[in-house]
Amino acid sequence: MADVRMSMMMHTALYWGKAYEILFKEWPRASTGMYVLALVFVFVLGMLVELLSHYKLVKPGSNYVMAGVVQTIVHAIRVALAFLIMLALMSFNVGVFLVAVAGRTVGYFFFGSGVFR
Repeated sequence: MADVRMSMMMHTALYWGKAYEILFKEWPRASTGMYVLALVFVFVLGMLVELLSHYKLVKPGSNYVMAGVVQTIVHAIRVALAFLIMLALMSFNVGVFLVAVAGRTVGYFFFGSGVFR
C-alpha cells in the first residue's frame, strides 16, 4: 500500500490568503502575525535589490581588479535576492505579489530616481 500523506494544495492562480507557505516550510503557517512578517520580509528584499542595483561602491581611481571583484560580488548578491523574491512570488499569493512590487517601487524611488541626491 502506498504511503499517503496530507499535503498543502498548490495554487496555480493568484489567491488571497495567509494559510500558505512562503519561501520556507511551514512559514508563515496560518498566523496573521507571521504572514505580516513574511510580507515585510519580501518588501525589504525588494528594497534591498533596488539598493544594490543603484548603489555605487566603486570610486573613481580604484584598483580595477578589486573594483571588478566588488561589483561581481554585489551583482551575485543582488541576483540571489531577486531570485528569492521570485520564489516567494511562486506562492501565487496576492499579498506577496503586491508587497514585492511595492518594495521594488519604493526602493527605486529612494535609491534610483535621484530625488534624494
